[in-house]
Amino acid sequence: MRLLSRASFERERDDALYNRIATKLLPYLVLLLVVSFVDRVNVGFAKLEMASDIGLSDLAYGTGAGLFFLGYCAFEIPANLILQRVGARLWLGAIMLVWGVISAGMAFVSNPHQFYAMRVLLGIAEAGCYPGVMLYMTYWFPARLRSQVCAIFFLGLTFGGMLGGPLSGWILQSAPQWGGLRGWQWLFIMEALPAIVLALVTFAWLPNDPLDAKWLSPQERRDVHAAARGGNGAHAADAMPGRVSAALRSPTIWLMAVANFALLGGAYGVSFWLPQILRSAGIASLLHIGLLSALPYMFSGVCMVLAARHSDRTQERRWHSILPMLLSVAGFWLAGATSGNLADGLVGGLAGLVLAVVGAQTASGVLWSVPATLFSGSAAGTALAMVTIGGNLGGYAIPYMIGYARTLAGGFAPGFYVLCAVQVLGMAALLLIPASRFRMGEAAQEARALSQRNAA
Repeated sequence: MRLLSRASFERERDDALYNRIATKLLPYLVLLLVVSFVDRVNVGFAKLEMASDIGLSDLAYGTGAGLFFLGYCAFEIPANLILQRVGARLWLGAIMLVWGVISAGMAFVSNPHQFYAMRVLLGIAEAGCYPGVMLYMTYWFPARLRSQVCAIFFLGLTFGGMLGGPLSGWILQSAPQWGGLRGWQWLFIMEALPAIVLALVTFAWLPNDPLDAKWLSPQERRDVHAAARGGNGAHAADAMPGRVSAALRSPTIWLMAVANFALLGGAYGVSFWLPQILRSAGIASLLHIGLLSALPYMFSGVCMVLAARHSDRTQERRWHSILPMLLSVAGFWLAGATSGNLADGLVGGLAGLVLAVVGAQTASGVLWSVPATLFSGSAAGTALAMVTIGGNLGGYAIPYMIGYARTLAGGFAPGFYVLCAVQVLGMAALLLIPASRFRMGEAAQEARALSQRNAA
């Protein structure tokens, strides 16, 4: 199976090697992200039934949906530092097992305060998954391939959105009343089971790093390990900042965190509220709501992979991140302009949300290839966690803001217009980052020069 573009490699041997690694690892990592995404956003579908059962208002729902990300943000940096200490197999497996149990426990909340508490716990449990996998992939793939690799990994968000909506709608509409439980309760239980199963598979199968991969030859393990550390072996990695404090002090990482705030905030704002938006447009069938909610993700996956391949071929990251955000601005503006009468403007509203999600996910696939190229060791893990924190703060603030705006104004339009401004803020943050940091980063340039001098 070819997952990485042939144009990315000068030698047939490297093409075969890295496509073999990608085939071994990426489908499984994508599956982890699918399960993670479904478990964090299925609350948007559960709310269609659970709101009346536990007394959940729009504002309370927006608060609880966002509280997930506060727990997530608080534990991301510690989680990545723990992964580097104990290994990916043990840590990622433990994370999945715990979040699967908590996600199933969501079925038994009976009031808004229990809902808030369980969302915070779920965020804490999942905190190490997304940034942990991003860090894990830097152990295997050199920087020049990471835009494609990140885009393929982010297909988990696409597949999660495509499958999660119809599956959730079907469960709500079809689940029998076994044990006296309602459809929304079975939704949480049934969609938590894959995380528990995958945890057991991870414990048994996932290699910690290339040196632990039994399906690579000894020479291949050494080559992959050296290339991933800096593209030019150990000297390159050693020349890059490796202390946690280096990442914490980096203006580039803070600006990327602001950009990710805009990107993930917009994407999660759509994910959490799209079922309610569709219901407000007069769509009564839960299955139809689920099917329509998959539309933004059907288009975003193709665009994300194509943009990432072009970015890797040209080694240009900055404008491949900024220009898709313009698409998100246009999409949110269109959604806001049509949401005042969404029953008549459903096509325009959906088209706007499709554009918004396509732009956000396309930009994310390229942007995420950059942070780990600027640092090594603990600093690389910290940088990835910091950018993730920025995105998840957006995941907290944006759903809450949309719920608050709907409570005050009775509609979604104000929230969408604010999202336009948030995307502009994200673009401004990326424009403030020196272009050299996108091409390779100052530390990596020094590393390459040092390696070349040593080779001479």
